[in-house]
Amino acid sequence: MSLWGDYKAEQYYEEYKSLERMERKLIMDNLTNMTTEEVRFSFIHLFKPYAFTPGQEEKFSCTVLVPKTDVNTKSRIDAAINAAIEKGVADKWNGSRPPVMPTPVYDGDGVRPSDGMAFGPECRGHWVFTASAKADYPPEVVDERGNPIINQSQVYSGMYGKVNVTFFPYAFGGKKGIGCGLGPVMKTRDGESLGGSAPTAAQAFGTPAAQAQPSPYATQQPAAAQPDPYTTQQQAVPQMQPATYTAPQPAINPVTGLPM
Repeated sequence: MSLWGDYKAEQYYEEYKSLERMERKLIMDNLTNMTTEEVRFSFIHLFKPYAFTPGQEEKFSCTVLVPKTDVNTKSRIDAAINAAIEKGVADKWNGSRPPVMPTPVYDGDGVRPSDGMAFGPECRGHWVFTASAKADYPPEVVDERGNPIINQSQVYSGMYGKVNVTFFPYAFGGKKGIGCGLGPVMKTRDGESLGGSAPTAAQAFGTPAAQAQPSPYATQQPAAAQPDPYTTQQQAVPQMQPATYTAPQPAINPVTGLPM
């Protein structure tokens, strides 16, 4: 084979391997992405990025509580994590799997990995993990009909919903493991607010009793007649005393003194 033929064959081989890698990446990306069934949310920071400690990178984030009774969601989470591990071995960890594999999902009936303290009571009976996104990639937050939620007070720790997440391998600062990226969030219903969320105005100040509003259909009573200030007032008429009847007297002749 000529040198030109060898060059073309090598070029075709490299293109084939590149396409193969791209196809594998697409498949692995799809396998590492999943959407939960209904879960409960805690430590919600979905509208403004937040850093838990000073100097830490601010991110959008939320903690997800998956009921242990939801076996389907848990099995899909496990499958996505395994796919992320395979992706890490192929692309991140030089072909070898770390002997200790940190994963982001914890048993809510156990203890927190950060300080060894028990999880909060809301975590009991749940699998717990935190998903986050960089400040440049705010997650979509929608209601159960898919409409964007504008009123931020409707999104709080304790509500229920669904979330799309992507598990990914990382190698940073000598540490290797699996992280969880935050995607779109859907609120499905309200729940009891968990500690740490701001109270509503009604909770803080109480709800005043509603004042009765007049019905627009009620027949209105006519207002009492008011005197017209421009009408001339009638003068009081003095009462007349009854006249006493006096019989007429005959005329008298001034000469004779006798009646005429």
